[in-house]
Amino acid sequence: MSSTNVTPEPPADASGPHAEPGDREEVYFEGSPPIRAFAGVVTLYSLVALVLIAVTLLLLIKHIGPWWLKLVLVLVALDLPIIPILIVKSVRYRITNYRIDCERGLISRTIDTLELWHVEDLHFHQSLADRILNVGDITIVSHDETMPRLEIRGIPGPLPIYEMLKQRVIAVKRQRGVIKMDPG
Repeated sequence: MSSTNVTPEPPADASGPHAEPGDREEVYFEGSPPIRAFAGVVTLYSLVALVLIAVTLLLLIKHIGPWWLKLVLVLVALDLPIIPILIVKSVRYRITNYRIDCERGLISRTIDTLELWHVEDLHFHQSLADRILNVGDITIVSHDETMPRLEIRGIPGPLPIYEMLKQRVIAVKRQRGVIKMDPG
């Protein structure tokens, strides 16, 4: 009777099924983009709100229109600058060394996950205003069927995150044995 030694598989790491044993998931960025990244949109909405208040004042001075119309105009004007803030804060990103989670929603919630080994290409964009405000956009093109293109807008300190993502995409593909084949 012979006995065989079976080496048990190491327990699955809490960072996910694709992580090497002992390899920890590092978070590069987690949170919503800062409002400063969308200062132009907030300014535009605020200017429209000021125009609505000016129209309301003109209607009040000239005694034109019903009272409820003026009330509605004031309420809309007060709410307008809050709309882009709510839109920005309804999006959260979690960028790690293995995946990117994109969470959307204020009342209901949707979370999409893009594994880095699916990434085909990365694009970085930072306008002059973005450079001054130290924010930027990273666009990810992937082979993921549910999320072939992911735009991460308004990330603070974006260049180091972009550089880390480039390196991690290569490393994760090597770990998984993914090779790129050009048709031809």
